Amino acid sequence: MNQQVPPSPPGGTQSVDRALALLSLIGRQPERGVSLTALVAESGLNKPTARRLVLALMRAGLVEQNPDSRLYRLGEEAYVLGTLAARRHGLLEMAGEALRRLARETGDTAFVSVRRDTASVCLHREEGTYPIRTHALMPGNHHPLGVGAGSLAMLAALPEEEAEAVLGANAGVLASDYPGLATEMLRDHVARTRAAGYATNPGLIFPDSWGIGVALRRPDGTVAGAVSLAAIESRMQTPRREELARLLQAEAEQIEKRLAQVYAARSANGGDPAR
Repeated sequence: MNQQVPPSPPGGTQSVDRALALLSLIGRQPERGVSLTALVAESGLNKPTARRLVLALMRAGLVEQNPDSRLYRLGEEAYVLGTLAARRHGLLEMAGEALRRLARETGDTAFVSVRRDTASVCLHREEGTYPIRTHALMPGNHHPLGVGAGSLAMLAALPEEEAEAVLGANAGVLASDYPGLATEMLRDHVARTRAAGYATNPGLIFPDSWGIGVALRRPDGTVAGAVSLAAIESRMQTPRREELARLLQAEAEQIEKRLAQVYAARSANGGDPAR
């Protein structure tokens, strides 16, 4: 459907309005991406203008272009801004108290992450009191889905066909950036996660940085995110690891209840909960 850019006031604000409208159009296709031809058709802008504005968005990191397909998608800076907005408008607000409890009760570092296409994005880390900490994951960090405990929990929570598609899409970056995490190894960890009910990262990225993660689901069963704990290896051994997993599962259940309440309230008001 054609969604033309509305008329803008004259002057410098016109370019800003047009660029933001293009950003919105690109953001509506976060996985597949959008071609320049489609942007021209949907915005009503001429091709040179659309191209100039998209290049400005790319310079700001808000948009990126796939070098093979030439399609435009949201860039890393857009995701970072989204994570900051999530502090007030999304999952982080619902998970904040749970993260504080986990950090307080375990002494370890608690995280909440979300899925973005074939990647996982850390929204927030809550520091525990144990003096030796792992800093492998920081807010705003992106990793291929499956790399890290929370990320692995989300991958394992996907339907089999979708999980396989993600593994296939990430095969190249796994081979180049994570040589110790071959696709077949991740596939094995997905199976173990599904059997255990929680994900374990036994120092797969950094030798002394271990993690445990549990997926968060929306009322319809789709993946909303994950909560996880990270600590040094000595604090992640059995039976403590199993106790940490139980704490995560209990907090995940409470977060999912809050998610269900929010979705029910929005549905009752005729809203369409954004995923």
